[in-house]
Amino acid sequence: MADLLIRPGLTIPERDLSWRFSRSSGPGGQSVNTSDSRAELRLDVRGLPEPYRTRALARLEARLIDGGVLAVSSEQERSQLRNRQAAEARLVELLRSATGAPPRRRRATKPTRGSVERRLSAKRRRSGIKKMRGGGGED
Repeated sequence: MADLLIRPGLTIPERDLSWRFSRSSGPGGQSVNTSDSRAELRLDVRGLPEPYRTRALARLEARLIDGGVLAVSSEQERSQLRNRQAAEARLVELLRSATGAPPRRRRATKPTRGSVERRLSAKRRRSGIKKMRGGGGED
């Protein structure tokens, strides 16, 4: 495996990643009890460069372990290599979404004249329906 390119200007060196392997549940036949095919990839988010670190810590807060370690695992494949690739892809996708620029703020606008008229006519119509329901009671 090599360095992970998250976005231009943000590359995670391989030395910052730590792998753990364990036995996986699921498919695998007789070899499932003997091979360590489950792959878990860990990255300390606090080691990222400054603008990305702040965003990642804020957006991934619920997923972080020990205050700053992001752990991603995969055990869907039978092969350890494919599980490693799947875990890397999941980590890259998480970091891309977490380190992206915040969305533009919405500029407040007034409702259009047509939408105001439609809303008011719908209210008048609904009010008329309710008035028609009136029964034999005194007012």
